[in-house]
Amino acid sequence: MSSTTPAAVKAGAKGGGPEEPKRPGRVSLGGMSLNLRSSGIYIAFALIVVLFSILTDGALLTPQNISNIIVQNSYILILAIGMILVIIAGHIDLSVGSVVAVTGAIAAVLMVNMGVAWPLALLITVAAGAAIGAWQGYWVAYFGIPAFIVTLAGMLLFRALTLTVLGNQGIGPFPDQVRTLANGFTSGYLGNIGLGPLGGADLFSLLVALVAIAGMVASQWRSRAARAGYGQSVEPIAVFALKMVAASALILFLVVQLARFKNLPWVLVLLAVLVLGYSLLANKTVFGRQIYAIGGNLQAAVMSGVKVKKVVFWIFVNMGVLASIAGIIFAGRLNQAGPTAGNMFELDAIAAAFIGGAAVQGGVGKVVGAVTGGLIMAVINNGMSLIGSPSERVMLVKGLVLLAAVAFDVWTKRRAGAAA
Repeated sequence: MSSTTPAAVKAGAKGGGPEEPKRPGRVSLGGMSLNLRSSGIYIAFALIVVLFSILTDGALLTPQNISNIIVQNSYILILAIGMILVIIAGHIDLSVGSVVAVTGAIAAVLMVNMGVAWPLALLITVAAGAAIGAWQGYWVAYFGIPAFIVTLAGMLLFRALTLTVLGNQGIGPFPDQVRTLANGFTSGYLGNIGLGPLGGADLFSLLVALVAIAGMVASQWRSRAARAGYGQSVEPIAVFALKMVAASALILFLVVQLARFKNLPWVLVLLAVLVLGYSLLANKTVFGRQIYAIGGNLQAAVMSGVKVKKVVFWIFVNMGVLASIAGIIFAGRLNQAGPTAGNMFELDAIAAAFIGGAAVQGGVGKVVGAVTGGLIMAVINNGMSLIGSPSERVMLVKGLVLLAAVAFDVWTKRRAGAAA
C-alpha cells in the first residue's frame, strides 16, 4: 500500500512533494498536458484540412466548396449522431442505410403519389422511422438477440420493403419546402456587411456566429468550473484558452465563408440544433449518463438500478427517428426517392463514430466527436475528388483512417491497463 497521504498529494501538486504520475494517453507540450484521446481527433481533423488545402491549392476552403461539403454529407452526420449513442451503449446498427431508403420511399409515396400535405407527410415518415427503431429495439432489448444480428436482418428487410414500394424506379419530384430543407439556404435578414478583401457577408449570419461562440465559451467555462469545484482535474487555463480561441476561430471562419456564398444551409441549422440537443442529452441528463453506464459496465449499471432494457429500447427508437430524418434530407436533395438510396450509409456512420473517438467496447464517445469524424470522412472524399484521385484510392485512404482510429483506441486502453 502506498504511504502517500492526501496531504502529500496536495503538497506535490503545489510543487513541494512527489510528482503526480503521468496519465496514459497524455503528452506534455511546453509544460501543458494534452489528452490525446479526447483532443487527438480535432488535431487530426485540422491536419487533414491543412493537407488537402495545400494539395488543392486552397480550393478545399473556398466558400462554395465548404457549402458543398456540408450539404452533401449532412445525412451521414445526422446518422452519426444516432450511431454514437448506439455504440456508446455497446451495440451497433447495420440497418440505417436501408431505413434511410425505406423512409425516403414512404415520404415520396405520401407527398407525390397520395398528395398528403408535406408537414403531415414528414410527421408520418418520422413516426415510421420511430416504429422501425422500436421494432429493432424490442428484439435487442427485450428478446435478447444481439444488435448485430437484428440490424443485419433489418438491413435486408427494409431494403426489400424499399424495393417493394418503389420497384426499379424513383418517385419524385418533392415539394419545394422539402427541397429547400435539403438544399436551400437561409435568407439575408439584415443585409450584407463589408469584410474588406473578403468582400461582403450576411450580417445576420455573422451575429449568429458570435452568439454561438459566446454560448460555447460560457458553457465550457461553467463545465470547467463545475469540475474544479468537485475536485476533479481540469486542464490548465492556458490550454482552455487555446482551445476556445481555436474553436471560435473555426466557427467564425466557417460562417464567414458560408455567408460569402449563399449564406447558411438549412441543413447546417438542423445539424447545429441536433448536435446541441444531443450533446446536452448525453452529458447533462440522467438518460445520457445511463447510456454511458450501460456501455461502460453493464453489470454495474444493472446493480445501480438502471433499467437497461428500457434505455436500449429507446436508443434504437432514437436511431430510427434520426435515420428517417436523414432519409427525408437525402431524398429531398436528390428530389426523388430511389431504390438504391442509403447504400453503404451505415458503414460511413459507423466509421464516423469510431474515427470520432468511440470505443470498440462501448462506454466512450461524444456527439461532437462523431460529427467531427464524419467531417473527416467528408473532407477526405471531397479533397481526393478535387485532386482527381480514383474511387478505389479514396476507399483505401478511408479504410486506413478507420483502422488507425480504432488501433489508437486499443493502444490507449492497453497503456491504461499497463499503468493501472
